[in-house]
Amino acid sequence: MSTDDRLLQLRQQLQKASYAYYVMDAPVMEDSVYDQLYRELQKLEAENPDLITPDSPTQRVGEQPSSQFRSVAHNIPLYSLENAFNVQELQQWQERWQRIAPTIEKAEYVCELKIDGSAIALTYENGLLVRGVTRGDGTTGEEISQNIKTIRSIPLKLNLDNPPPTVEVRGEAFLPLEEFNRINHEREAQGESLFANPRNAAAGTLRQLDSKIVHQRRLQFFAYTLHLPGQEDQIQSQWQALEYLKKAGFMVNPHCQLCEGLDGVVEYFEDWEGARQRLPYMTDGVVVKINQYPLQRELGFTQKFPRWAIALKYPAEETPTVVKAIEVNVGRTGAVTPLAVMEPVQLAGTTVQRATLHNQDRIQELDIRVGDTVIIRKAGEIIPEVVRIMAELRPENTTPYIFPTHCPACGSPLVRPLEEAVIRCVNSSCSAILQGSLIHWASRNALDIQGLGEKVVVMLLENRLVNSVADLYRLQVEQLLELERFAQKSAEKLIAAIEVSKSQPWSRILFGLGIRHVGQVNAKLLSQQFPTVEKLSQASIPDLEGVYGIGPEIAEAVVNWFRNPGNQQLIQDLRDLGLVLADQGIDQAKTDSGKLKGKTFVLTGTLPNLSRLEAQELIEQSGGKVTSSVSTKTDYVLLGDKPGSKAAKAESLGIKLLSEAEFLQLLEP
Repeated sequence: MSTDDRLLQLRQQLQKASYAYYVMDAPVMEDSVYDQLYRELQKLEAENPDLITPDSPTQRVGEQPSSQFRSVAHNIPLYSLENAFNVQELQQWQERWQRIAPTIEKAEYVCELKIDGSAIALTYENGLLVRGVTRGDGTTGEEISQNIKTIRSIPLKLNLDNPPPTVEVRGEAFLPLEEFNRINHEREAQGESLFANPRNAAAGTLRQLDSKIVHQRRLQFFAYTLHLPGQEDQIQSQWQALEYLKKAGFMVNPHCQLCEGLDGVVEYFEDWEGARQRLPYMTDGVVVKINQYPLQRELGFTQKFPRWAIALKYPAEETPTVVKAIEVNVGRTGAVTPLAVMEPVQLAGTTVQRATLHNQDRIQELDIRVGDTVIIRKAGEIIPEVVRIMAELRPENTTPYIFPTHCPACGSPLVRPLEEAVIRCVNSSCSAILQGSLIHWASRNALDIQGLGEKVVVMLLENRLVNSVADLYRLQVEQLLELERFAQKSAEKLIAAIEVSKSQPWSRILFGLGIRHVGQVNAKLLSQQFPTVEKLSQASIPDLEGVYGIGPEIAEAVVNWFRNPGNQQLIQDLRDLGLVLADQGIDQAKTDSGKLKGKTFVLTGTLPNLSRLEAQELIEQSGGKVTSSVSTKTDYVLLGDKPGSKAAKAESLGIKLLSEAEFLQLLEP
């Protein structure tokens, strides 16, 4: 292939990938592959400068922003960073800037973890937030001010007595892993496609036209730099800028560090290579900045990058394995999800044998076949995914995978609804759908039926003892004794657990019904606004959309669910069997005199014994309230294992941190 042809091919591939990533929020290429191709293009153009074209990806910062939001010019260009992929390239970067400032033999550097999110520019006038804009192409972005205001770690008003007339703040909006995991669990339960990683989820969230959806997804924000137009002399270093940002009310990454020379930078980089796996958010490298602002101004910018900063990136953890089989799984919503079954491999500290292939379109895009060698990684270091196949290693005589046309569980024809990527079984009597519904109903966050796990559900279905959720409440000890592994004591224990579940609150029952798009949070919102099943079943779409946090998709799903005759019969059966499909309320007298009356709590991390929902219920029953973000109005932060950034912010604000044991002591009479 000629150099001309290769240059054209690289430019087309990179432009397509850049457009898909920045504009469509639908990446078609992993970062490591993009970086490799981009560097090849840079090398070829450096060797053949006469072949550089104005539209080459190396000649501009990025693609044009989407037209769904109003385009806004940045007051100060928002540059991207040059990348280094090893210590040698970091050293070369230092040598380059020293040639411009030869009198500087050694510099101070500020190291900050590179958060894997979306860059945001904020403008404050007289201390008030007036605008939030995406990075866009670096000079023009999209105004998303309404969405920005839903991020609680972004102050609407600066915490300064005499704020400057104008402040420009730059930072990274990101999705904590805990939230990413929660959102994907809910999407999986609702039969929706999963987000590939927290970065894509954050970018897609910021560009939602409905700010209620943004609010529900609980984005966070780390500020990392600021500009004071007309008052630049007030701050003389990056370290001072970070201190200013903290004083102004922003969350700054608590792990930033001031380093003397490159040796300190390398030590910081190596220390965090392993430790970053324990962080509550994704980071893919370290941002290294010259600390002194006068030196930054002397060095200036290239066409694309600041000369005084660089991103030292960690290699993506990927590994090859061989596909042994491709299977499909039918979930409780009827969604049919294909899975690659692979030779077991170690990845990010765990053994991986299965990886989701998402849907039929993804299979066709990959052209994945049994026998293929594939590269896998964990999306967001959580979900195993197939990144690409290595076609050059494909065995002879392989055949393309053909997606089934009929449900593997019940044999019914599969259907692909319009405008959906997911193929579904629509047979409400399908055993796989019923199995998923029963498991969901008994799950910890729904009816919490101890002892009713997947294996027991399968046994009940195989022996035709249940045909609906309501049938669980008709089971008898004698029926269970006929099943393998059930003795008198275990049978009595399960029946007792099923009976106890009748006393679960209306919000849990609503979540357990498994209505599409109705997760735990939405179930609680709906149960508060519609305290009985009758009121909820009679609600119209406008009624439901009037609830803060409930959008048209959720509203339509709820209305359609209650219109179904089979679901109406299920509600009647559950009521007849003794379940209370109404909010029984909290004892107001107890609440008014509760030990936690007027106290505000924030929960973070995994508690040793209590679930988050249980802890929240205890707080509310004792007169307190739970909020999602730490502020000066927070009284306590209830701290579990692997806490998120909320713990660090609480410490910086002097808010008391409680262990589970200390929390329970507060409730003692």
